[in-house]
Amino acid sequence: MILLDNVSKYYPGDKVPALDRVSLYIEPKEFVFLVGKSGAGKSTLIKMLTREERPTEGKIMVGGIDYTYLRRRHIPHLRRRLGVVFQDFKLLPNRTVYENVAFALEIVGVSNSEIRRTVPKVLELVGLADKGHKFPSELSGGQRQRVAIARSMARQPKILIADEPTGNLDPETSWGIVRLLEEINNFGTTILVTTHDENIVNQLKRRVVTLRDGRIVGDQKNYGHYDLDASGKTRIIKHNTIAAKMPIETSVEDIRRATNSSRRIITKHNEVSVKPLDGPESLKRDADVVSPNIKGTTVVSDVGKTNPPAKKPLTKPKFIR
Repeated sequence: MILLDNVSKYYPGDKVPALDRVSLYIEPKEFVFLVGKSGAGKSTLIKMLTREERPTEGKIMVGGIDYTYLRRRHIPHLRRRLGVVFQDFKLLPNRTVYENVAFALEIVGVSNSEIRRTVPKVLELVGLADKGHKFPSELSGGQRQRVAIARSMARQPKILIADEPTGNLDPETSWGIVRLLEEINNFGTTILVTTHDENIVNQLKRRVVTLRDGRIVGDQKNYGHYDLDASGKTRIIKHNTIAAKMPIETSVEDIRRATNSSRRIITKHNEVSVKPLDGPESLKRDADVVSPNIKGTTVVSDVGKTNPPAKKPLTKPKFIR
């Protein structure tokens, strides 16, 4: 789990904090997007978690480790329990794919026999079983990011932090990386991803935490969408392939007119779907006005919330114990 309790960070000479009384709890096995404009505080928050920076005030706990009592000599041990993936990969250019992944195990004292067993399995997990002999310069951007993910997963961390993992990739390759992160999450690893990719965030509908000016201004627990304002004053209207935003107090009839539809309108967590009518009675069950609840999400009171689909049981890869 990840816990930040009233965390603030002031850099020397700055009057405005990079992080301002941030409180956040991420449960084990969650998949969370951290979004915000440049300078919102995302990178500072990540540096707090990896202990590259210390908070000016507040409490941080990661994986059961209380950073208040963390000494310098303990930091390498902490980082072995975290997997971190960077936008620019940070691979060793003079080492092969196999050697890059093996290096992450060598520096923590894993035996050669264990390295020989683990590296091929991790490369298979990320789809690079046949690329072990290649150098980073011989790989595409997407393949290099997969190597970076394999290296971060080699130590089987409970938490994986991905800082803009798709920032330098084309859309198709980006989706491949995101699907890989989803697969890793399904095996029980907590995933925290910082991103500016609105399309990916909106399609995955995972938890979305929004930072602005160093503060958390939005935390959508379910069916999250990319909203840098996080004002709670707009909702996304989906009608076939058309998506638009309308004021949160917009009535169902106004939505019908805007979408030129006589179909039933159902809302769920700030998202409105246009559904075929079941018959005259279904129209009567629709609420006349859709209003926000106390957390800024929207529901039609007479229709009710829709629960997310149940997760299917998954089989862990052999190398994960």
